[in-house]
Amino acid sequence: MFDLHRKIAVVTGGGSGIGAAIATLFARQGAHSVVVDLDNGADGTVRAIREAGGNATVRLCDVSTPDEVARTFAGIHEELGRLDILVNNAGIAHVGTIQQTTPEDLDRLYAVNVRGVFLCARAAVDIMLQHGGGVIVNMASIASLVGVPDRFAYSMTKGAVLTMTMSIALDYVKRGIRCNCICPARVQTPFVEGYLREHYPGREDEVRRTLEAYQPIGRMGTPEEVAALALYLCSDEAAFVTGQAYPIDGGVLVA
Repeated sequence: MFDLHRKIAVVTGGGSGIGAAIATLFARQGAHSVVVDLDNGADGTVRAIREAGGNATVRLCDVSTPDEVARTFAGIHEELGRLDILVNNAGIAHVGTIQQTTPEDLDRLYAVNVRGVFLCARAAVDIMLQHGGGVIVNMASIASLVGVPDRFAYSMTKGAVLTMTMSIALDYVKRGIRCNCICPARVQTPFVEGYLREHYPGREDEVRRTLEAYQPIGRMGTPEEVAALALYLCSDEAAFVTGQAYPIDGGVLVA
């Protein structure tokens, strides 16, 4: 089950955290993982995949820049011949209410979290239609589904990801392209640890416990758990699934 051999899988934001876990798992299941990221952090993901016997390549790209996205996806198509899977994982965060969010903050998050998903999905659809279809998974958030305190701009962008997912699924359901999104609660990633060190020096353990307690299950999720859900949604076993938002939230939505 969940065999991805002969599949070409693009994972944006694949240099660390959830994206790295997805690219690694997909390669383990036989895919050629194309790790797309803004900087050379992606090299480490690709090196680890290759050392484990998998296939992976790096593409440096700012997903918010139309020319870079077009050039990156055209290069992937030319080099690898097709594109079967896109995981739109690249994203950035912002903490604050509407009063604590400047127009510049809003524009910065929109550029990556909304325009970046749009640009990559549009480029992927163009290629997928030439080869009989494919699968897109967008990384949304439980903030797409319920209110999360002090996350105004982030929630706005992830709500857009949710509705983009539904629109793509509806428009291309008859043309062989499936599109779903994953809605995680808090996941323990290098980003979270860096945020704790920067904003709560000396109080990291205390604040981490607060973040863990937000999930009724009593902990944050792991990148590998999110990757396992992404693997299912991108596999042939999920061939009947499209236009859905999958929470992976440790019980937040039922508490």
